[in-house]
Amino acid sequence: MQSSPASRLVELDFFRGLVLLVIVVDHIGGSILSRVTLHAYALCDAAEVFVFLGGFATATAWIALSARRTEAAARQRFVRRAFEIYRAFLLTALLMLLVSAILQACNVDAPNMAIADLDDLTSAPAGALRDIVLLRRQPYLASVLPMYMLFALAAPLALPLARTRPWLLLAASVALWAAAPHAAPFLPHAQDAQWNFNPLAWQLMFVLGVVARTQPVFERVNTHRFGGVVGAIAVVVVAVAAYYRIHHPQFDIGGDMKRDLAWFRVANFVGIAWLVAHVIRLGWAKRIARALPLVCLVGRNGMPCFVAGAVISLVVDSVLYWYTDGYLNVPAGLVADAFALGALLFVAWCFDPRKPGAAAALAPAAIRIERADNKRGPTC
Repeated sequence: MQSSPASRLVELDFFRGLVLLVIVVDHIGGSILSRVTLHAYALCDAAEVFVFLGGFATATAWIALSARRTEAAARQRFVRRAFEIYRAFLLTALLMLLVSAILQACNVDAPNMAIADLDDLTSAPAGALRDIVLLRRQPYLASVLPMYMLFALAAPLALPLARTRPWLLLAASVALWAAAPHAAPFLPHAQDAQWNFNPLAWQLMFVLGVVARTQPVFERVNTHRFGGVVGAIAVVVVAVAAYYRIHHPQFDIGGDMKRDLAWFRVANFVGIAWLVAHVIRLGWAKRIARALPLVCLVGRNGMPCFVAGAVISLVVDSVLYWYTDGYLNVPAGLVADAFALGALLFVAWCFDPRKPGAAAALAPAAIRIERADNKRGPTC
């Protein structure tokens, strides 16, 4: 979907907010809502959506900044952005360790606590901290941020190519994705540790988001005489993947398949994204976004909400596992979901710089928020 450089895409805010909310519940093992999120019906999950939207948002911010100022200013902004993400990684990593230490002190035992990293920190604090600073160790949910830092650093190279030679960028991205599993051992890592997201593979999803924003791919294909065929293929891909996922729930789409971004994850996501593009074209997504301004608020405050969401997920997941002895408990799971989502929405509300008070988060203010964003332009 194309728009003028100065406008803010309310649909982007909505989908970014929605995926952050989904990520929170997806990392709660006893969550009831996570039984009906994307990964339950597809061979991909919220991670693909998150990274694709990251590329789309990056391109949106680059276009806006280049139009208002210069591409040199955009390059400088994304270098600074990379360091901002790096600081967020350090904060999130330390919070994962701190929360794990507090839970352990309270005799809470759960599988996702960063106990191994905490033990290494206790036995050799200088070495463990050095490994975190050098990205060799990435405690639990902090692991996605180093990948994003590298993407921000690559933006000054990727964005000009996406705007002038998109097929060259895509070809290079696919080649790097194909080689990524073989290059993974060369990424910096501590002993018995590895990157949960191979950035050399996941850059493909980021690049797809960048190209989707900078080039009218959907519009050109959809208006082509074979556009209907492409749409039908997308429906078939999504339907087949959903059928397989529902009837083979034991099929592992995580582990190496997720770390190195397996081909079936990419294909399933592209099919879903193509169908969602039709929803956006029809204006349904914008109407839903305006009806749910708090979700958009989460999307506008992506970085603090991601960090807070990591803490919320770890705490709620661990306490719920301890309380239920690891068994699925519907009432407790629903309470955990409500608490986790409510906590993240509250964090987004607290970080909204435009709120004059609680009323800023209410539905009638949605139009005022969007108008303010249209004047200010997109952020990265």
